[in-house]
Amino acid sequence: MKIWGLKACDTCRKANKAIAAQGVELESIDVRADGVATDDLNRFYDAFGEALVNRRSTTWRGLSEDERAGDPIELLREHPTLMKRPVIEHQGTLYLGWGADVQAAILD
Repeated sequence: MKIWGLKACDTCRKANKAIAAQGVELESIDVRADGVATDDLNRFYDAFGEALVNRRSTTWRGLSEDERAGDPIELLREHPTLMKRPVIEHQGTLYLGWGADVQAAILD
């Protein structure tokens, strides 16, 4: 299982902890430190569309109107912390966030 998030993100830490408690081998990718591959960004955007961009983040509020109107993939490449997180890949399926629906789908 892979999880893309931030080390400092409380939600990402909760997800990591709960998944690790299940004894699942987990590969964690810190989007700030490690970045996100363009192929992965494209897959995520194909799966989640505009929901992938966190418009409530501090990073989003700091962008100009011109930047906000730009290509979402390019925006996420330049500002990986704009990505809503975590993004979890489990058994070939992508999940966004750590809501009850995601937890039910991946935790046994």
